[in-house]
Amino acid sequence: MTTATTADSQVQARDAVAGILWMVLAVFIFIGMDALAKWQAERYHVAQLVFFRSTFGLFVVLPFLLHGTGLRAKLKSRRLGLHFVRAAVGTISLFAFFLAYQKLALADVIALSFISPLLMTALSVPLLGETVGWRRWTAIGVGFLGVLVMVQPGGGLFSAYALLPLAGAFTYALVGVTIRVLSRTEEPATIVFFFGLFSSVTACLFLPFVWVTPADLTDWAGQIGIGLIGGLAQLAMTTAFRRAPVSVVSPFEYTGIVWGVAIGFAFWGELPSLAVWAGCGLVVGSGLYILHREASLARRG
Repeated sequence: MTTATTADSQVQARDAVAGILWMVLAVFIFIGMDALAKWQAERYHVAQLVFFRSTFGLFVVLPFLLHGTGLRAKLKSRRLGLHFVRAAVGTISLFAFFLAYQKLALADVIALSFISPLLMTALSVPLLGETVGWRRWTAIGVGFLGVLVMVQPGGGLFSAYALLPLAGAFTYALVGVTIRVLSRTEEPATIVFFFGLFSSVTACLFLPFVWVTPADLTDWAGQIGIGLIGGLAQLAMTTAFRRAPVSVVSPFEYTGIVWGVAIGFAFWGELPSLAVWAGCGLVVGSGLYILHREASLARRG
């Protein structure tokens, strides 16, 4: 092995470690945002929280839009229709998840949301024309079995409210598919901006009917924090995917269940049932296998 090859390998190893650390940080921040949303949703309407999440998230991404070629150049797009679809579906996902945090335990929502990568793989066939072999279809089937284990009677999640995180996961998977297409020509900051703008305007339509002025500075900070923290988490996750391949960093999204259980127990005394743990294990295992399979195919290619 030459010196140059050794140096390249060391750089790749450092980038992989950095990407993993950024992903773990991003997931931790996202769970913090979810916990804030759950806390505030106990006393405020979900639409109001979506407004704060979207509006103050824009403040975080704005410096990245102004950097380099400037705001006007980055907002010029020939794919406004697809931006609209991505923003609309993303807003529905945001509403579904925030409402789910109001009705269900934090860790239970996170566990059910892990079905999203499996749905994204399945949707890539009809929407993107990608090929999915029988091994990955089997993994997707096992993942759906895991969801059935979690929501079965006696499984701890057997209620109509379990449909909320599943709807959020489905729409989030649609978001992932549209982002795959948009990212071929659009910058990440541009995609995030159009989503934040649409989501903020949509939430504004509800505000005259649901607005409740935050009771004190703590609630103001909590609702503003939902937006700022969500924006920071998006940037951290973007950095993670920039530093290392998707197949390296994506499995660490599953650390969310650790943070979710810890925060849920510390603040609400919530613990998932055995059925939820078992079903979550099936979903996570299926997702990890699909990531492994995609990495193997990429190496062969």
